[in-house]
Amino acid sequence: MRQKVLAWLAENVPSSRINHILRVEQMAVELAQHYQLDREKAATAGLMHDLAKYFPSKKLLQMAELAGLEIDEVMVASPHLLHADVSAIVARESFGVQDEEVLQAIANHTLGRPGMSPLSCIVFLADTLEPGRGDSAELQALRKTSFANLERAVWLTCDYTFKFLLESPSLIHPRAVATRNWFLQKSKTKQPVITTTV
Repeated sequence: MRQKVLAWLAENVPSSRINHILRVEQMAVELAQHYQLDREKAATAGLMHDLAKYFPSKKLLQMAELAGLEIDEVMVASPHLLHADVSAIVARESFGVQDEEVLQAIANHTLGRPGMSPLSCIVFLADTLEPGRGDSAELQALRKTSFANLERAVWLTCDYTFKFLLESPSLIHPRAVATRNWFLQKSKTKQPVITTTV
């Protein structure tokens, strides 16, 4: 199936984006291996995460509506935010992907979701942190964190993304904020308790 997906991508996605997709696939597999998750599922979700990336806004909205997805005013204003959910639809309808965990990992790679699975977390992280995204000290630290603590890495990666969005006239979707808050709280509750005696 991988060759079929690559052939489809070559027809529908610019080569620069295919390079990104392959790096996401690779990083997702590395994270899956590190956390002893299913490497095949990680590779599939990584390879298919951007299937709908270059669909026109109208097509994204139509496909989302047809599938009964929740479309709020932020998505209507920025239909591109639907590309992750629509990519999962394409994975199911065009490539026969039935595994719900893989489909969720594809659907959640942009906005995340509170309580998303470890597989969804690694695809979410790989999309933002793959090597082609840059080599700043902050990105290096986030990559290191992603191999140390998935929940903390999701929270900090959300913060990293929000910094860029806040510096541009971009809308921030409420689901992204909910994802950040959920993983922040989850990460905080797992911190070791440090007691000091006086």
